[in-house]
Amino acid sequence: MAGRIVAALCALALLFQAAASLAADRDTPYAALLAAHVADGVVDYAGLKKDEATLDAYLAALAAVDPAVLSGPERFAYYINVYNAWTLKLILEHYPGIRSIKDAGSLFRSPWQRAFVRLRAGTVSLDDVEHGILRPQFHDPRVHFAVNCASQSCPPLAGAPYAGATLDAALDAAARAFINNPANTFFKDGTLHVSRIFDWYGEDFGGPEGVWRFIRRYAAPPLAAAMDAAARHELAYTPYDWSLNGR
Repeated sequence: MAGRIVAALCALALLFQAAASLAADRDTPYAALLAAHVADGVVDYAGLKKDEATLDAYLAALAAVDPAVLSGPERFAYYINVYNAWTLKLILEHYPGIRSIKDAGSLFRSPWQRAFVRLRAGTVSLDDVEHGILRPQFHDPRVHFAVNCASQSCPPLAGAPYAGATLDAALDAAARAFINNPANTFFKDGTLHVSRIFDWYGEDFGGPEGVWRFIRRYAAPPLAAAMDAAARHELAYTPYDWSLNGR
């Protein structure tokens, strides 16, 4: 019996290793697109539009993936890439002439509610990916700094695909970079001003005190010192700029 268990575990490990290798190959075209058209989170949509066929081929490759054969980190990374790549596609469908992702919606349906994301299990919406898969399945608030909503106030689009082997470090880096940007996090009159992300998804961070602890965890020394010296743990949420993250 023990031998069978060991053999099964070895087979499972080999399956995950093969899946990770396939993921790296699959994501290569997407990596090239990001390298060519994304700089410091700013997207060259005009240039990306010329390479839309490459993006379409990548989206088709994503749709063919069976997430069940991926390890936990690989599956997490896969769905982040799904969200971000399909958000790019959404913008390109309306480009040029789109000034905000909200322009891709309608009077009756937001762009995040539209079912256009093709997965192996069927066609879903961006909301389904974020609120039906990423948040409830992985329970990691750092995801809010990895998924990109194509907007100025959104955490910037990463310049490379997410991968299971480096996911933890990449999520830490994304959270740290966003939090320590003084445009996103700053003190004014004794109150810590933070992104509205921490308001909308406060429960993912454990409420206001959880938000404070999360930010303190990633705060660079100047921000950390200011937080430690604060007389009260009071938060204010900054206005959100929905204008397009492009040039």
